[in-house]
Amino acid sequence: MTRPCATAVTGLVLAGGQGQRMQGADKGWVSWHGRPLIEHVIARLHPQVDALLISANRNLPRYRALGYPVVEDDRARFGAYSGPLAGICAGLQCARTPWLAVVPCDAPALPADLVERLLAGARAAQAPAVALCVDRREPVFCLLPGSLAPALAAALQAGVRRPADFLAAAGAVEVLFDDAAAFLNLNLPVAGIALTPDAP
Repeated sequence: MTRPCATAVTGLVLAGGQGQRMQGADKGWVSWHGRPLIEHVIARLHPQVDALLISANRNLPRYRALGYPVVEDDRARFGAYSGPLAGICAGLQCARTPWLAVVPCDAPALPADLVERLLAGARAAQAPAVALCVDRREPVFCLLPGSLAPALAAALQAGVRRPADFLAAAGAVEVLFDDAAAFLNLNLPVAGIALTPDAP
């Protein structure tokens, strides 16, 4: 997708966690319906954005082989595995567009119109935007202006680790979605769905 420069969006897929609820598996490479989760997510997100980044902290050559730039957490500043905010911070610092759309790597059914709706809400409110579904905020489905990079780095250095806390402090506007299944995170074995890690 190509937008005017002022509304160009880079997508960021968060795949840098420890996978604690998946017995330490790298969630991006867990198979779902015969393909790694990261491939499902990229297939949904890529048509919605002007550029794409992957946030990862292990299996880096494998992620790079997908054909997109890979960004790592700044462990020297924020410590190892400092959570999704560290990945978002790396994405904001690397993106070359005014906006960064963030999604997790374990949400293979994310909305096909996620970015457009978040962008419309963010521009109308002149604020970051976060998805709201069935009265529940989905803080790792959000859209941030690149100008927030210094504030996010400062928040991380001050000990903030929860995306919900940072988004609230940044005055994020909620954008309503009504399909709860689109935001399902496959971060635990789910009844009826075979989740098996791919071979490294």
